[in-house]
Amino acid sequence: DGAYVRVGTDIRLDNRVLDMRVPAQNAIFRISSAVGHFFRTALMEKGFTEIHTPKIIAGASEGGADVFRLKYMENTRFEQPACLAQSPQLYKQMCIMGDLERVFEVGPVFRAENSHTGRHLTEFVGLDFEMCINESYTEALDMTDFFMVKIFEGIKKNFAHELKIISQQYPFEPLQYSATGENFRMKYPEGMQLLRDAGIKNDDGSEITDFQDLSTPQEKKLGNIVKEKHGTDFWCLEHFPMEVRPFYTMPCEHDPRFSNSYDVFMRGQEIMSGAQRVHTVEILEKQCKEKGVDPVELKSYIDAFRYGAFPHAGGGIGCERVVMLYLGLDNVRKTSLFPRDPNRLTP
Repeated sequence: DGAYVRVGTDIRLDNRVLDMRVPAQNAIFRISSAVGHFFRTALMEKGFTEIHTPKIIAGASEGGADVFRLKYMENTRFEQPACLAQSPQLYKQMCIMGDLERVFEVGPVFRAENSHTGRHLTEFVGLDFEMCINESYTEALDMTDFFMVKIFEGIKKNFAHELKIISQQYPFEPLQYSATGENFRMKYPEGMQLLRDAGIKNDDGSEITDFQDLSTPQEKKLGNIVKEKHGTDFWCLEHFPMEVRPFYTMPCEHDPRFSNSYDVFMRGQEIMSGAQRVHTVEILEKQCKEKGVDPVELKSYIDAFRYGAFPHAGGGIGCERVVMLYLGLDNVRKTSLFPRDPNRLTP
């Protein structure tokens, strides 16, 4: 403790240029660059095409209220309502329908979440991918295993100096994962049963059910259980309840109460959300209405599926959160160059 002067987070962020001169902080941003690099090269190795999608769009790409709304071309005769993209989700799928077959993007993502936590930002760097599938959504999970291990191994082998510098200021245990073969996967009801067996309940004292969403504390507790039982920090939870997933998620064929969706975790915290997507217009329009999304606002997106649609799946990852959890840090603001949260718009 005596080797470092303790400076508060706000003071550091207000003076980020000086803060970047701290060796550990400088090394963190080099690791962040490496995550994007290894993500890109891994997917290009597998025949993916990099795309660049709009960030000013007409309607919410994820549905819900967590969207930044604005007046496009305000005070002109062209004025109309618009949003900042919550993800490139809809455009990734449209590119698949345009015969690109495998696509990815590295770009900004905007979420108007009033979340004052150590893991949420209102703007972050999204690492997104989408791909045609032949038989099962698990092909996308196999791809996730491939590129995430490429990222982990690439950092370990090429950034030992930076990792040493960071660990001197922020000591951390190396991430545990399988560098060869499939990393641990578990069905959603299995995970809920593990929590019940451990005596974990909801905040109101009620029993955890197979059809509810996980809270952040529950995610972390499940991560601890998986680490104890299976010795890994990197794993996947699949078949989430349909009720808690977006409108474009494919229901499970054998039990429509669940979905062909998944979250990927590092050290007990979610880093990626993904799924097989609906590629049938009738189901898509039905689920839009059920989820409170106006199909009229998404006409261009829905029309893309009318001319022949491939089964496809993908996911979206937060770069800053991956870096935070790989390094065992306690706050995502340490891994964001100039972070944006509900309180911060500068520098």
